[in-house]
Amino acid sequence: MGGVYDPTQLRTFLAVAQTLSFTQAARRLGLRQSTVSQHVRRLEDATGRPLFTRDTHSVELTEDGEAMLGFARTILQAHERAAAYFGGTRIRGRLRFGVSEDFVLTRLPEILESFRREHPEVDLELSVELSGTLHRRLEAGRLDLVLAKRGPGSAAGPGAGAGSGSGTRAGQGDVVWQDRMVWIAAEGVRIDPERPVPLILFPRPAVTRARALEVLEREGRAWRMACTSGSLSGLVAAARAGLGVMAHTRGLIPPGLVPVPERAGLPDLGTVDFVLLRGRGRPAAQEAASALARALLAAGDRLHGPGPARPHGA
Repeated sequence: MGGVYDPTQLRTFLAVAQTLSFTQAARRLGLRQSTVSQHVRRLEDATGRPLFTRDTHSVELTEDGEAMLGFARTILQAHERAAAYFGGTRIRGRLRFGVSEDFVLTRLPEILESFRREHPEVDLELSVELSGTLHRRLEAGRLDLVLAKRGPGSAAGPGAGAGSGSGTRAGQGDVVWQDRMVWIAAEGVRIDPERPVPLILFPRPAVTRARALEVLEREGRAWRMACTSGSLSGLVAAARAGLGVMAHTRGLIPPGLVPVPERAGLPDLGTVDFVLLRGRGRPAAQEAASALARALLAAGDRLHGPGPARPHGA
């Protein structure tokens, strides 16, 4: 065991750990898939432990792989700070960052707080909106960087790869992670197969709304609108009250809600990509956008699941 961990191999490890896909990691990093496998194998040699279990169908972190996530983030953050310090340059300017409603209850605020401490001269403007709206604003040149949902294989607008030197093609973006979509509701809510499905939905152009209606109509399943709101907190409140079901990503299920059991017979919602996209305009924002993109990609696994518990009534 060498005990020395190469930052390049750690970045590759994080990309695989967050996407659970060697193919997606290779696309994000602009590398060959064989190179990604080689980086992971060398890191496993350095640790003397397997970090992933993998077969032809799936990739999963081992217990040691889960532990390496935290170590990798810490090492890479220290590496970035040292490079910035000795590089003698300070990033400055205005950065317009758009993020989808999905991240309201996650640890994104902690990541942004850390970014602000490291780059105090960046004037960060945050927009929280529906993924479809963010894509449109990016296309219109009104945002510099976007973190939002995108269905696999769908067009992503004009954003280029968000990571510096990632080699990602324009329009594709960087996949932060891929997750399954599931139906969720308050515990104990029952769906009557003889009656229309009561839906709790974001308004257009929400990705989850489009997916829910698409799969129900494809299956010939009747539905009715039980609640619509442009706010995630509004939808969660309606779901907790038992008004119906909502389509949501499995890794970001809000507290107080649970997946609807398969016996309810609701159609499969498939998967969704969370991607980082960067606009083509405003050259002055490119350096700040690349720095924030690197921070988000390095900490992408921290965006899964809820953030710290808030005081009651907050």
